[in-house]
Amino acid sequence: MTKHIPNLVTLLNAFSGCIAVIFAVNGSLPMAAFFVCLGIFFDFFDGLLARKLNVQSELGLQLDSLADMITSGFVPGLTMYYLLEQTGNTTTLNLPFNDLTSINILPFFGFLITLASAYRLAKFNIDDNQTNSFIGLPTPANTLLIMSLPLILKYQANTTLINVLTNQWFLIGFTLLSCFLLNCNIKLLALKFKTWDFKSNTHRYALILIAILSLLFLKFTGIPVIIITYIIISYLKK
Repeated sequence: MTKHIPNLVTLLNAFSGCIAVIFAVNGSLPMAAFFVCLGIFFDFFDGLLARKLNVQSELGLQLDSLADMITSGFVPGLTMYYLLEQTGNTTTLNLPFNDLTSINILPFFGFLITLASAYRLAKFNIDDNQTNSFIGLPTPANTLLIMSLPLILKYQANTTLINVLTNQWFLIGFTLLSCFLLNCNIKLLALKFKTWDFKSNTHRYALILIAILSLLFLKFTGIPVIIITYIIISYLKK
């Protein structure tokens, strides 16, 4: 029975992602972001439980990536689709069938994030060099970066931020940056605590402290700051 506990937590990640999809489809991106964060919480603890219970398995590895594909792959792509749709800019494609005569193809550009996430997760599953560190930005971190945009727009937006975050070229550039970070050849710190010893986890504790302070003082705009700090700390550790 014990060996199934981490997999059950992984399935809770997938379930949270499914709920996030429903909210995102209906345009309720803050609620989608909440369930994404809940899914990422489960994603963090399934691996921790597997290590503590000594029940790590190939099934768990594959199941984890499948759950991440929903929560940290499909949802951020769908969120970017919605944000691009809200810019009001259209690039139409005429269709010669049914009652649908044209379709705005610009929002579909957001699903490049989903494709890049799928590629990154597949690489992770067959790469033995990513046990103690990550090559490229992990999909949960990238998802938090994407989901911060609608949260900033809703709760912290001023005129400047609204003009930036609703600009189609900014969103397209952000999408391309996301795809690059997911699959770039940059070695990043893994947040897996094998022990709680401070000396061997200095960089991890520093990142956690900076993350807490950023969220306290900057709120949702602190999330991009955290991701940038994560990359910088990983580089300094290397």
